[in-house]
Amino acid sequence: MTMRVKRPLNRSGILSAVVVGALGLSLAACATPGPNQGTYTEQMDALSTDCEARGGILTPTGAQSGSPERDHACIIRGLPASRTQ
Repeated sequence: MTMRVKRPLNRSGILSAVVVGALGLSLAACATPGPNQGTYTEQMDALSTDCEARGGILTPTGAQSGSPERDHACIIRGLPASRTQ
């Protein structure tokens, strides 16, 4: 009768493979635009047009998220609201 020695599972290797796989999937999900969002430039142009139509000026916020809505703010300066007059 021969005795077999059980080797312990290499859990650190399995765990690191799972972590790398999950990280890869999450990065791929962030890198792909959602449906009908267009490119950054197209989104930026639409945001700028909307802001100018409301009498505002599009200014950077200092954020670098990759999303024009988060990276820019529409500053509207003009007459005070009618309810404050």
